[in-house]
Amino acid sequence: MSEIIDDGGVASAARAAMGDAVRARLDRNPMVHRIDTPHLEIYGRQDFLSAEECAGLRAIIDAGAQPSTLFSGSANAEYRTSHSCHLSPWEPLVETVTQRICAITGIAPEKGETLQGQRYTQGQEYRVHCDFFPVTASYWPRMLQSGGQRCWTAMIYLSAVEEGGETQFPKCEFMVPPVEGMILIWNNLDRDGAPNDYSLHAARPVARGTKYVVTKWFRERKWSP
Repeated sequence: MSEIIDDGGVASAARAAMGDAVRARLDRNPMVHRIDTPHLEIYGRQDFLSAEECAGLRAIIDAGAQPSTLFSGSANAEYRTSHSCHLSPWEPLVETVTQRICAITGIAPEKGETLQGQRYTQGQEYRVHCDFFPVTASYWPRMLQSGGQRCWTAMIYLSAVEEGGETQFPKCEFMVPPVEGMILIWNNLDRDGAPNDYSLHAARPVARGTKYVVTKWFRERKWSP
């Protein structure tokens, strides 16, 4: 296992150690269950947020939602059709939820990006994508300077959906249906700290209802927006 601080596309002892620590913490938590799939570390916990907290976050998202863009900054009328917004970390409810996410993962708060809210109405989706940063992407040098590779994702469903809206992991051949208040936590890297293509995922189109989620991404080092 090599330690290459400035290349997020290869194995890294530091990122692997971060994965070991988060994995051990989640495995010890009796309220957390690991989803049985051989190529991806992914965990779930029911009732992570209350119905009142979910409703409060939905209201914040409704107040600030704008058409979503891809991470590169471009809009795409077909690939990502949801609405989204960054939530103010000084909002008391957002601060509470952020602290709770950091507590369950054990990841230092300074490594976490700002909580992002997303809303999907009927027909809206986000096609297959990765949360880790491809080191060949034009934005990688900027990400390297702002905290490095994205290691872990924590996503909370804020609403049930009448039909559709599942989170699909196509390479792992399973989907997770939205359950209000449930958190999903997964490692975007493998055990050596290199990007894991099995973490590719998609937000399936909503057929009936409205889907709300909040997502927090964690970097390998302190995040500097």
